[in-house]
Amino acid sequence: METLNLNVRVDADDKKRFEQFCNSVGMNVSTAVNMFIKAVLREQKLPFEIRSNTFDETVYKKLKEAEVEMNSTSKRYSKNEVLESMNNIIG
Repeated sequence: METLNLNVRVDADDKKRFEQFCNSVGMNVSTAVNMFIKAVLREQKLPFEIRSNTFDETVYKKLKEAEVEMNSTSKRYSKNEVLESMNNIIG
């Protein structure tokens, strides 16, 4: 099996901390990166979730709309009604 070098730019502090982590679990950076690559190839996905902030912004906007609606009426809502509404917004 032919091996090649892989050059990656990372923040200097992140590199140092990653090296320290790898050493603490008994491996070097090369081994850790190879494990990451093998996991991606085996699972055909990244081993962590990637999300945009769109969901958070949408939820925040909906909660602000609900707050405005609640403040514009004389009706008072119970704690359970508020929590139920929030759960419906968040999903």
